[in-house]
Amino acid sequence: MQEKQNVLVLNCGSSSVKYKLYEMPTKKLLTSDYLQQIKRDQYESTIRSVFDKLSSFEINMISHRVVHGGESFKHSVPIDDRVKEQIRELSRFAPLHNPINLLGIEIAQSIRPDVMHVAVFDTAFHQTMPPSSYLYALPYEYYEKYGIRKYGFHGTSHRYVMNRAQQMMEMPKEKLRLISCHIGSGVSITAIRFGESLDTSMGMTPLAGLSMGTRSGNIDPAIIPYIEEIEKTDTAGAIEILNKKSGLLGVSGVSNDLRDVMAKAEEGNLRCQLALELFTTHLHKHIGLYLARLNGVDGIIFTAGVGENSPEVRQLVCNGLEFAGVIIDREANLNIKGEGFINSPYSPVKVMVIPTNEELVMATDAFQLYLSTPQPVMA
Repeated sequence: MQEKQNVLVLNCGSSSVKYKLYEMPTKKLLTSDYLQQIKRDQYESTIRSVFDKLSSFEINMISHRVVHGGESFKHSVPIDDRVKEQIRELSRFAPLHNPINLLGIEIAQSIRPDVMHVAVFDTAFHQTMPPSSYLYALPYEYYEKYGIRKYGFHGTSHRYVMNRAQQMMEMPKEKLRLISCHIGSGVSITAIRFGESLDTSMGMTPLAGLSMGTRSGNIDPAIIPYIEEIEKTDTAGAIEILNKKSGLLGVSGVSNDLRDVMAKAEEGNLRCQLALELFTTHLHKHIGLYLARLNGVDGIIFTAGVGENSPEVRQLVCNGLEFAGVIIDREANLNIKGEGFINSPYSPVKVMVIPTNEELVMATDAFQLYLSTPQPVMA
């Protein structure tokens, strides 16, 4: 019988620390917490407090979320000095995330230098995309010299729901064409062909793609210098507007939370109605794009906060896709709790709601690396 090992999953965000402790290979969740409103100078004391809380548990390895792995990392890897240096270099693409991810790694290593530390990258799943998916129509040397290309994000979430979908559909992922819709405060859609990412909506940064809670998604790039001119700001100021003052918040003028926007829309607020229509139309169009790229689809997945909990959004996104074999069962869509199918029995395409579990993927990756790495023999 395989020996049980405990994996601490550590996710350091720009102002939060989320952790889960799993027993592997049973996948039993032992404890978890989500600590918010953390300032930069508080990270060390916060992470030390996490280890203090977990002092009664044995920790055999630690798995860290890293947002941007560039082209350097196609899989999760044990962390050494070379890996940390590459994470540091990739901070130019994710300045709000990678430095904090690296800070969390270094603090955790200083506290527990005796265990294996593993990096799991949001971008890794999308490294199977072909050049026709990831290249921008810019001078090619910009890609060669500077790494300007689409990388995609939410990869760990898309990978988890893909694996659950193959189990639910009782068909190996190598035979499936799937469209995975991760709809939360951040939004991305991924076309998955035979177990691999073929294309995804986010780009070189998480600002690209669909409209989101506060992010604009794709826009005409000439808008950026125009915003600089009319707002009397610089490029950083314009990007701040696109990142934090746009999306649902910018159009509705009410909130970045879809629940608030929908409530006001039902009350007759025209800008909230417009924000909701814009949000769901962008999703609908991207599904149509990926139907073409995949030459049809076997399953559509809804996941993350909105995808899992908003039947209204799911219905609006799928309306008009009947021509492609996507037929929603209205009652199933309204009443589903947790994981399951919401398509009509007569629908050729399966439509699924699958709550994501990125942390479990991170724990599994760390455990698999632990099993494949020679362990030191204790004297």
